[in-house]
Amino acid sequence: MLTINNLEDMKKFANVLVKNLNVGSLILLNGDLGAGKTTLTQFIGKSLGVKRTINSPTFNIIKSYRGSELKLHHMDCYRLEDQEDDLGFDEYFEDKAIIVIEWSEFIKDLLPNDYLSITINVKDENKRLITIDAHGDEYKKIKGAVLHELSSN
Repeated sequence: MLTINNLEDMKKFANVLVKNLNVGSLILLNGDLGAGKTTLTQFIGKSLGVKRTINSPTFNIIKSYRGSELKLHHMDCYRLEDQEDDLGFDEYFEDKAIIVIEWSEFIKDLLPNDYLSITINVKDENKRLITIDAHGDEYKKIKGAVLHELSSN
């Protein structure tokens, strides 16, 4: 578990995370409304070199951004609860991009087996606790590298 005390800590976490991601990495962000999922995604985007403003794609469901080397697909599946339609998520999962999904529990049957799950819990106005769960060997390596780098600083 990681403690995030302020926005600078969140930015540092995002930078370390992005440095360890691979083309096609899938990140699931979990947490209550206001926990910081979109804020983390904004820092991930900045670390990837995205120049545009990243905001929650709640009404679009998916927004894509071009970074300096990789694209970022940002999905917010909050409005997809009880949705049965195929919205073409497979195309995004197969793209050469970093994929970040908020509220992934609403599309869990459509997700690949391997991914990195990040849960953000609110402790107070500024403080967050982050838990990382890795599913698949690639993501276990990413988790280990991120935790090692952050604990050695």
